[in-house]
Amino acid sequence: MWWIYALLSALFAALTAIFAKIGIKGVDTDLATAIRTVIILILAWGIVLFRGSAQGIGGLTKINWTFLILSGCATGLSWICYFRALQLGKVSQVAPVDKLSVALAIALSVIFLGEPLTLKNAMGAILIIGGTLVLIF
Repeated sequence: MWWIYALLSALFAALTAIFAKIGIKGVDTDLATAIRTVIILILAWGIVLFRGSAQGIGGLTKINWTFLILSGCATGLSWICYFRALQLGKVSQVAPVDKLSVALAIALSVIFLGEPLTLKNAMGAILIIGGTLVLIF
């Protein structure tokens, strides 16, 4: 079941790039990111309230809060950089380079989470890095 959500994530990420490229024409990218963030905030809290998940907020630990805040900061910085890259470059180049995050996530998961690096994961990361370099140069 996880792969269905992962495929949907990929689809929505692709649509994000297309919609953003059209939407940021002639707009400050920081302003565009702020507008997008408000929409995401409304959507996310709407889902939480609709599903009744809000009561779980009281059970969050300091570690949960710390790393969720750090994740939010990383996401925000990623979006700011992504929108600027989209404004300056082509979607067909920016979006694939952005997906270098997959290879980086594999490496960081091995280093910080102790996840095993399988031959399949290593080969996939190498292919992603290679493809990214082809697109950049």
